Amino acid sequence: MSQVRIPEHMAEAARAVIEGKVKPATPRDAATVMLLRPAGTSLPGTPGPPGFEVYMLRRKPSMAFAPGAYVFPGGSVDLRDADEEVAWAGPEVEHWGRVFDAPPDLARALVCAAVRETFEESGVLLAGPSADTVVADTTGDDWEADRQALLDRSLSLAELLARRNLILRSDLLRPWSRWITPAPEPRRFDARFFAAALPAGQRTRDVGGEASAVQWISPAHALDAGRAGQIQLWLPTAMTLAELAEYPDEAAVLAARREVRPLLPEIVIAEGATWLKIPGEREYPL
Repeated sequence: MSQVRIPEHMAEAARAVIEGKVKPATPRDAATVMLLRPAGTSLPGTPGPPGFEVYMLRRKPSMAFAPGAYVFPGGSVDLRDADEEVAWAGPEVEHWGRVFDAPPDLARALVCAAVRETFEESGVLLAGPSADTVVADTTGDDWEADRQALLDRSLSLAELLARRNLILRSDLLRPWSRWITPAPEPRRFDARFFAAALPAGQRTRDVGGEASAVQWISPAHALDAGRAGQIQLWLPTAMTLAELAEYPDEAAVLAARREVRPLLPEIVIAEGATWLKIPGEREYPL
């Protein structure tokens, strides 16, 4: 188990929680998706460069949580994400419940939140007109109107799929990990991480909203940029990028067999400083 020293301006809040002066916030259920594609682009009939890239966005500096940080698409579960009317293909709700140790309503909501948030924050929709097809293009003005309606909550994912006669493709998602925000944070999340390949024919768009910039980047290059101070990476993001960097291509990532268990960094005070203890055997990569 490795540990990271907490900056002094954050340590005071951490000590207040440790000493029982402040009650920790209750984590909100959330879903995060690492959207993957082969590295670079190539001419038809010619091989591209080796490796793969992951889609990341930089949160606006004005955001209350993780301002300015580079993250994967994701966000809190909406109550309507548990709607049983969502048309569904792939592993059933019970499967996802076992994977994430969650009751059926929450398991359904997590998968639906993963699909909804990916569409809201990248323009990519993991759904299709049948159980073995996927939407080919979501860049039209009508799709943008639907995306905005999801964002302002005037439209639910179930309503969007029903109106367009689409089926959610849970088989396009792979469970990856589960990170819980440390107790001293005023905004806490119980975030389940998924991996998914960019569907053929679809492309991401700079959709704005909570993001001030977006980019496709290899996990190794994102870590290098974090080490150089060029981008800000929060602990779960950095740890996940280090895991992804060990795989040669997106197919290997999607084929990985993962045991999902709660990962909750612990705050400790030692040697006159406040530290964040990182669960697991992996060293902090930054």
